[in-house]
Amino acid sequence: MAAEDRFRRPADHEQLINDLQAKDGPFRAMVDALMFAAALGRRKGKREPFKNPGEPIRLALMDGRQYGDVLIDMIAAVEVKDDPKILADDRLAERVRIFEEYANGGLNYIQGEINASGSRDLVTIVSNLVMDALTAPDEQGNDATELMQAAELNW
Repeated sequence: MAAEDRFRRPADHEQLINDLQAKDGPFRAMVDALMFAAALGRRKGKREPFKNPGEPIRLALMDGRQYGDVLIDMIAAVEVKDDPKILADDRLAERVRIFEEYANGGLNYIQGEINASGSRDLVTIVSNLVMDALTAPDEQGNDATELMQAAELNW
């Protein structure tokens, strides 16, 4: 279980995480890459526990990101729909574990995309995943088409 003020990252994906936040990568910081991976993992329905953690990351780093401070809570609330007490202060460790496992699933998914495409162009791979999320239904059949039309976004 993660410490109260930190979250774990999967050591098996250390190189991928570093590549995602490298100078020519799509993210500015490791925490941004993990936030994207967790959201992707949730969207793809890939919650994957891991046993080999890398260096933990301070939760306080999420506070400095737009919506970062609520992402862990949002993912947990959607995951544990029938239990509003998942958002209680004394259940932070459980919410963090859910976030970590979805981040691992998202990283596995990204690695699969790299392997399938044969490309290491992470900016293009991440851009394609974002466009897919905006235009294709998720695992539950929801898509962002109506939202994009309401915002007059034509991608």
